[in-house]
This record gives sequence, C-alpha cells and structure tokens, in this order.
Amino acid sequence: MVAALHVTVPDVAIAVAVVVVLIGLAMFLGAHIGNRALRHRLGAVATRLGAVAPLREPKTVEESMTHLERATDLAAEAVSDASAETIRLRRALDELPQAVLIRDEHGGMIFSNQAAVTLMGGRHGDALAAQAVEELLESTSVGKTEERTLELYGPPRRTLVVRTESIDNGSRVLGVMAVIEDVSERRRLEGIRRDFVANVSHEMKTPMGALGLLAETLLAETDPPVARRLAQRIHTEAFRISRVIDDLLDLSRIENEESPPREPVLVNLVMAEAAERVRAAADQHKVEVVLVEPDPPIVVMGDRRQLTSAIYNLLENAVKFSYENSQVRCAGRLEDSDVLIEVTDRGTGIPSRDLERIFERFYRVDQGRSRTTGGTGLGLAIVRHVAANHRGSVQVESREGEGSTFTFRLPLQPRSDG
Repeated sequence: MVAALHVTVPDVAIAVAVVVVLIGLAMFLGAHIGNRALRHRLGAVATRLGAVAPLREPKTVEESMTHLERATDLAAEAVSDASAETIRLRRALDELPQAVLIRDEHGGMIFSNQAAVTLMGGRHGDALAAQAVEELLESTSVGKTEERTLELYGPPRRTLVVRTESIDNGSRVLGVMAVIEDVSERRRLEGIRRDFVANVSHEMKTPMGALGLLAETLLAETDPPVARRLAQRIHTEAFRISRVIDDLLDLSRIENEESPPREPVLVNLVMAEAAERVRAAADQHKVEVVLVEPDPPIVVMGDRRQLTSAIYNLLENAVKFSYENSQVRCAGRLEDSDVLIEVTDRGTGIPSRDLERIFERFYRVDQGRSRTTGGTGLGLAIVRHVAANHRGSVQVESREGEGSTFTFRLPLQPRSDG
C-alpha cells in the first residue's frame, strides 16, 4: 500500500499540472484545430483524469472545457486525499514499536519509520542489525518470507527478530518490506518464568524428600532421644516449606497490588514494627539491631503492611548474613523530596558479580549458607516489588567481607503513573 501511494500521488499531480496548461492553451488551439477534434482531445484528457463521460457529447469547446474543469477539480481532490492518507499512514507507522523499512523493486529505500531510523544508528550493535537487515532484504525473493533472530550482546544485551516479505500488486513486484521487533524483554520474562518454576520445584522437592526420609527413619526408631532429634528435624523441614509458601503468597499478593491503597503511614512506626519482628532472629544470631528513627517523624502515603514487609525483609537479610556480636543499623532520613531508609550490616557482603541479580526470585549469593540460615531467596524480590508499587526504588552498595547497605527510597508525595 505504501509503494502504491508513492507511485500514484506524483502521477496524478503531474496530470493536473498538464491539464492547467491545456486549459490555458485551449482557446489558442481552437483557432488552429477544428472544434470537433479539440472537443475529442479535451474529452480524452478528462477521461485520463478519471472523469465519467458526460451523458451527452459536448457540442462546443466551452462545454468540453467545463467537463475538463470538473475532472481537474476531482483529480486535485484525489491528490489531496492521497496526500492526507500518506501522512496518516506514515505517522501511524512511526508510532509502532517495531522498526519498518520498505524498498522499491530497484532496491531503493522508499520508507523507514522512526523506530527504524533509531535502530539504524551508529552504535556497534545497531550496525550489526542494519547489516543483517540489508542481507535479508537482498535475499528475499518474490512471494517469499524470510526470518532471522539476532543476538546482540550489547551492553545492553538485546534479541531482535527480523522478518522480510516481498510486496506485489498481483501483477508485478513493488518492493520488499522488513519488520524488526525487539523481543529482549519477552525473552527475559520467559527466562525468569522458567527459572521460577525450576526453583520452586527445587525448593519444595528438597525438604519434602527430607521429610519422607526422616519420617521413615522415625517409624523404625526405638531410642527416645534419637526419635526426638528426628522429630525436631521434621519440624524444621516443615517450617522451611511453610516459609517458602508464605513468601510466595506475599510476593504474589504484592505483585497483584500494583497500586495498593494509599493512606498516611508513619515511617517511624514502620521501622519500629519491622525491627520488633526481626528481634528474635537477631537474638538467635547474636546480632544487635540499632534503630535510628527520623526526627521529626515523617509521614508518607502508602500501604503500611507492604512497607513493613519490605523493611522487615531487609533487616532479616542483614541479620542472617552478619557476623556474631555485630550490629545491624536501620536509619531513616529525609533527602530532598524522598524518604530514605538505610539498612546497614558489617557482615559477609556481596560479590560485585552478584549485585545485579540479588533482587531476582530465589537467587542466592551463597547457596550453602542460604540453606543453613533458612532463607527462601524471595525476601529481596518482595522488597523490589514493594518499592515499585510505591513509585520508589531500592539500591545496594556492598563489598565482599565488609558488609552491605541497602537503601529503600520512597517519594514523600506520591508520584503520578505517567
């Protein structure tokens, strides 16, 4: 359709210009050519412009010229409509997230939308994509469709799917069209979904298998002290399963509440509640929790339950990976138009290679130690989603062996979705 517009509009415009000249010369021609021949010539031009033949044949040159003028008006209107349609089509294609390029039958580029212009820029990854598109456009034969997947390793890493298809009007080839779609986010989400299913299966299978073996051993055990130890192990594994299920339910609920109910929430109270919930675990690990509440108290608009869950998970994570007889510090303060809650520990820290992935579900820096501490691998994922639901963010600074600082940032006033 685009190719047809590029051919038709100039042809009609040229024809209209020719008609204007003809009308100006009509009287002069009438003096040198017979009236009948002139009327036939003018009628032929009107027909070429798409005019319907009059009910009766014009008897005079004046009538023929009137008919030609009507044909000219119709042709000019057609040119205007075609131009408007071309503009609408171009703007619609510019709004597409996919890049669209069209070549004519001679290989000349006749159209590229805004996404294509951006894609065919000067960066290395885009240059590779442009080269692949050129090769596909040249190799696409009449009536055929070609497709290729490009992996661009960036940064950032991207996956592009390029499809090319020949264009014809049923009688001849008009060109080739290429559509380039960035499927990077789709691939990333598919990977997360696969990892999630695999990790949930693993998290459930391990304690369930242990429960089966412990129960089988307990049935055959006659020594009361050994039986008590086995029962304690069964209780521990059952609690572990319960923790995984509870965290999954919390994460699912928080993900579904993308716009949680907004109410005034006292940040001091959220911090105090979270610190109280983690106090027993801190005592067990011989870690002191130091609370530094903002002064004066700060109020934000948000969901109190979600915010308390996020700060609790940050504190619990800090306690688990702190050394004995150390401190975990939770401090709140105001910075410009944001509220910052910082949770700092002096524990094992996080290797730099893991910093970008620690907020993924079930991702663990130290698999062995996470199992020992009873972590589910979902706490930081919950923190990230709570921050996103409140138009905030969470960042981490850490050095391996020296500890970590997690900064939970909330807007003092709720930001709009736009």
